[in-house]
Amino acid sequence: MRLLSPLEAADRAAGHLRSALTDSSGSERTVLAALAGYLLLWTLYGAVAKSSQGLHSDMTEIVAWSRDLSFGYLKHPPLAASIVWLWFAVMPLAEWSYYLLAMLMPTIALWIAWRLSADYLDIEKRVVALALLTLIPFYNFHALKFNVNTVLMPVWAATTFWFLRSYTTRNALYAALAGLGAAACMLGKYWSVFLLAGLFVAALIDTRRGAYFRSAAPWLTVAVGLIALAPHLYWLVHNDFAPFGYALEIHGTKPFANAVKSVLGYLAGSLGYVAMPLIVALVVARRSRTHLADIVWPAEGDRRLVATAFWAPFLLPTVSALASGTELTSLWSMPAWTLLPVLLLSSPAVTLATADTRRVLIATVAVPMVMLLAAPGIALMVQRAGPRPAAAHAQLLAIEIERAWHEATQQPLRYVDGDAEIVYDVAAAAVDRPRALPKMPQPSAVELKRSGLAIVCFADDAACCAAATSRASSVSGGSGFEIGIVRDYFRLPGKVRRYSIAILPPQ
Repeated sequence: MRLLSPLEAADRAAGHLRSALTDSSGSERTVLAALAGYLLLWTLYGAVAKSSQGLHSDMTEIVAWSRDLSFGYLKHPPLAASIVWLWFAVMPLAEWSYYLLAMLMPTIALWIAWRLSADYLDIEKRVVALALLTLIPFYNFHALKFNVNTVLMPVWAATTFWFLRSYTTRNALYAALAGLGAAACMLGKYWSVFLLAGLFVAALIDTRRGAYFRSAAPWLTVAVGLIALAPHLYWLVHNDFAPFGYALEIHGTKPFANAVKSVLGYLAGSLGYVAMPLIVALVVARRSRTHLADIVWPAEGDRRLVATAFWAPFLLPTVSALASGTELTSLWSMPAWTLLPVLLLSSPAVTLATADTRRVLIATVAVPMVMLLAAPGIALMVQRAGPRPAAAHAQLLAIEIERAWHEATQQPLRYVDGDAEIVYDVAAAAVDRPRALPKMPQPSAVELKRSGLAIVCFADDAACCAAATSRASSVSGGSGFEIGIVRDYFRLPGKVRRYSIAILPPQ
């Protein structure tokens, strides 16, 4: 028997996978199994490749928010923090479990995209559509950094799916679900206003708008969405719309030239992120320029509705940025790509051969496998370059802080203050699961005195260290010390960083 070459073996395996995915009797089970494998491979990649650097600051900041659950926060609405709180109520707070949670977001979004595509594509195109999405870095590399953008991926996908179903069927259930989805999007990040505005534009442009707006569907969507948003709206009013002020301070009121530059960067960067699926789709489609125009902007019907629902949320931010002088970044387009494969493949002029599907599936499976093999080397490269100290040292630093704390008192550590860059990391790593105080709601003076706190600063931050020393000296039993932390990784030496720690025991 002749041995197969690696390419022949890969092609045969891809053929078996394609057959299973296109089998009407078992395609749903096969997709769920394939997505489970996708989730596992990328979680393993994240756990290994990032093992030398610790958790990203965005991730530890959300852990800090989750320790102080609220209907809103200074920077963002509460969905991400609520998900993290729920996840770590049942899962251990470890790097691997956090990466598992992070990868659940794009995996769920992929499953929703698979379900959505059934309304517009035949089974062969649905398989390729799902595969194309996995070639977008937002669905793997960037998704491993759990933050408010990652959270938007499944809720934008679900809201788009439910809205399109609601629009075409005027079904009350889909209308209500669209309202819940819209509220979830806004509770994830206010950027979602562009999705909601884009879907509204899609409804207005479509020729069936009269029947839609005369039905109960849109009004049910609005009513359910407002009810679901009511607690957060109440919080916003009673906190002087703090997140809007933060957003304007960081991204707003920029010179027009800066806004233009950021818009161009947003468009170019976003298209760069999806370059691979675009190239693959254009190669396998092999269409003329006339057909390409029909792909980008179909003439009418459901395909025009889908095109508008895709383009409007993607392009509306550029109009807003130019009008208001705000800056954009291409990373914010992260949740906007659910409909891209439908747009690329739904034209009747686009035909796919079985061989095309097999080749796309080979690429889809090869990417995570190759990256998993490369993960240990990536971790070693990061260690040589020097990871962010606060993240890499967080666990060791937390051990030292809790050791000093429990030498002073038998009570658990409840609060950590100091430099926000370190505090969030330490709070996430500490066994006692303390609350972080920087840029968070402050406990009363009585509660703070009764519970005590630890303060941690970079040793070369004179202002932070002076404030910590002053606070420690003002309480009975207060103490402070300086310590050097170094984290080696598989015999590769790390860089030493010194930290100043103050212990203010309960009074």
